[in-house]
Amino acid sequence: LHKTMYVLFLLFQILGAVILGFGIWILADKTSFIAVLQMSSPSLKTGAYILIGVGALTMLMGFLGCLGAVNEIRCLLGLYFTCLMIILLAQIAAALVIYFQKETLKDELSNIVVDLIENYDPSDEDKRNLQDAWDYVQIQIACCGWTGAKEWENNEILKNKSNTEYPCSCSNRSKDLVEGRGFCNLEDPVNGTATYADWPVHEQGCMDGVEEWLKDNLGIILGVCSGVAVIELLGMILSISLCKNIHSEDYTKVPKS
Repeated sequence: LHKTMYVLFLLFQILGAVILGFGIWILADKTSFIAVLQMSSPSLKTGAYILIGVGALTMLMGFLGCLGAVNEIRCLLGLYFTCLMIILLAQIAAALVIYFQKETLKDELSNIVVDLIENYDPSDEDKRNLQDAWDYVQIQIACCGWTGAKEWENNEILKNKSNTEYPCSCSNRSKDLVEGRGFCNLEDPVNGTATYADWPVHEQGCMDGVEEWLKDNLGIILGVCSGVAVIELLGMILSISLCKNIHSEDYTKVPKS
């Protein structure tokens, strides 16, 4: 039983480090769609901080549980069991919130991207990281806008230039992708005006590609969380068993009168 507990405690240290690292990655990532979300949505930032807290707590619990098992300290094992139960319940609650709020989250995501496109300005250094992240998404997925390239016609800068420019990251020409950000000039605009149909860009929007990306990554995240939940449940069962074992041993040490 003790050996099994030691293995579990080691797993908790590793899992805690993984969860902690995942939370830090969400906050530090500046080159993928995660960057668009975390710089635009307070909820994702909050989630990242929660992941960091859970990861650190998991590592701490692994250490305290190991200490309690080695020295047979029942209060530490009890604390270990209680914290595991809290973490497990928090995970279940978070999963339920995500499941029941997925349509709301989808709408929030759509609003974030549409607002980003309408206010995209290459000269705005304050939003440079956010805009670069969206350019990266459009290049990687080979898409334009959220539901289609037409959304870029609502961009203030492009409207003022009669759409004679277009977003370089949307382009289907390799020479435009060398820059990969900002706006490129349309070579032969008709009467000095143009529409998105005149741009050499990808017609499809990024929504389907982003949803597919989120589904793929969500599957990995849910798989990891399920594995963590199973290990947490085993840790709770074994910590209770070890507590009872220590309790029984204490009684056997009591001298008979």
